[in-house]
Amino acid sequence: MKIKFTSTLSVLAVSLIALAAPAKADEVTLRAISAFQTGTAFAKPFDEFVQKVNEAGKGLVKIQVLGGPEAMPPFEVGNALRGNVIDLANTTAVFHANLVPEGVALTMTDLSMAELRQNGGYDLMNQIHEKRARIHWLGRLAEKIKYHVYLSKPAKSDSFDGLKLRSVPIYQAFFSALGANPMQIAPGEVFTALERGTIDGYGWPSIGVFDLGWQEQTKTRVDPGFYQVETGVYFSLAAWNKLNAEQKAVFEKAILAMEDGSSRFEQDADAERKRQGEAGIETYNLPEASAAKFLQTAQEAGWAQVLKVSPQDGAALQKLFTK
Repeated sequence: MKIKFTSTLSVLAVSLIALAAPAKADEVTLRAISAFQTGTAFAKPFDEFVQKVNEAGKGLVKIQVLGGPEAMPPFEVGNALRGNVIDLANTTAVFHANLVPEGVALTMTDLSMAELRQNGGYDLMNQIHEKRARIHWLGRLAEKIKYHVYLSKPAKSDSFDGLKLRSVPIYQAFFSALGANPMQIAPGEVFTALERGTIDGYGWPSIGVFDLGWQEQTKTRVDPGFYQVETGVYFSLAAWNKLNAEQKAVFEKAILAMEDGSSRFEQDADAERKRQGEAGIETYNLPEASAAKFLQTAQEAGWAQVLKVSPQDGAALQKLFTK
């Protein structure tokens, strides 16, 4: 009887331990979209991020990438996140500025993500995203990359008056302030627009020109660069809130690792500058006084746009996002 009693206690003890142990969550598969074409400069960091998450999150979380712009137009990604049609995306706040106009401040800052996380800038921007669009901002995938004006003909002066320039919301006000005529054209249509003379040039980052073959229609790159390219990982707030602490930690660790390695973009920019020169794209350096006015106009026009639509939050962001 004694042996039987001990055996019964042992079985009971094992059963109680099993009941007390937290049940391991089933692996959650999240649906993702990239706003950038596969293989391009701004798609590759997201590929790396997905790989980090899927390796570290085995048994917990998995990202399934549904496609790029061919699967969903870039300017519809924000609405898809807000409506929980997709769970997360590789996109930019520029593409959902209609939902979160304050998001363009991410492009105008010269501060690093480490600085924004420390001074409260990250928290404020995320709160605004969650409040306005039910979108959770996880962090950046690209930084330290400037935008430039590229022209289809050699530059003859430092004036932009009357030039028809392909634009996006972030620098539309800036181009207008320069005296140019900004035109919103999808990236896939820019080559034809340049070829036909529909536009005289375009705004684009210091990297990625070759991804779409635009170098064939480009003669000049104008320096200095302005603003700072922002791409990042954005979640549907509903999808983010469904994750447990352990699952969220996988994503947070992966994005911090990407931000820590962002200096590689500076190397990419240097290599691209050399490659552009070899392809016949000349760099036109604005004279010192014109360059200073150019950069000042960029900041003034950009922040005026944010403050107009969001006076209170815009002012708070400007304080945290500028040195």
